[in-house]
Amino acid sequence: MGQSLGVMKKIVYILLGAVILFLGYRIILTSTPEQTHHPPDGPVICFGDSLTYGTGANEGMDYPSQLSRLIARPVINAGVPGDTTARALKRLERDVLSRTPAVVLITLGGNDLKNGVARATAFQNLKTIVETIQGQNAVAIIGGLRFPLRDRGYGRGFEELAQETGVILIPNILEDIMGDPRRMSDPIHPNDAGYKLIAERFHTAMPR
Repeated sequence: MGQSLGVMKKIVYILLGAVILFLGYRIILTSTPEQTHHPPDGPVICFGDSLTYGTGANEGMDYPSQLSRLIARPVINAGVPGDTTARALKRLERDVLSRTPAVVLITLGGNDLKNGVARATAFQNLKTIVETIQGQNAVAIIGGLRFPLRDRGYGRGFEELAQETGVILIPNILEDIMGDPRRMSDPIHPNDAGYKLIAERFHTAMPR
């Protein structure tokens, strides 16, 4: 009799354990947010400096225009030649947030580097821009820059920004463009072929 009771207790404990494991598994499943790679509804906005504006490109060959054709939907070009991170931050509300974007593609930082802006200042501005965009539930993607031997740590700054904010980073948007005369209109700006590569890189990085 005692042995039978012992067996029964073991069975009860096993059943209880199974129920607890099952309930715990259900709780974990229901409490984990669904992951999605689809951006929210809203426009795609390209926000930045002359690389966004399309300096050096023929009409309709700037990267936002080429990207628009790749994704078969309108893309807003909010690029201003010569823009620094500080000036871009001042127009963020007017040119980006007021349009309630789904995806914002960013090219900024090159003019800060050229103008001698402190790395910490430039990347604090960029961080504010990225986090403000993300605060509107938009996807932010940034085209980083690397200038070997003369980037004053800016290349690493883009990587740190991505780690801190989760922004999607293309580490060097001008890779295999800068310095290649087939893809450059002048020493700083791409030509149509160079902007085509930039458009393709942003397209690849965009959520589906």
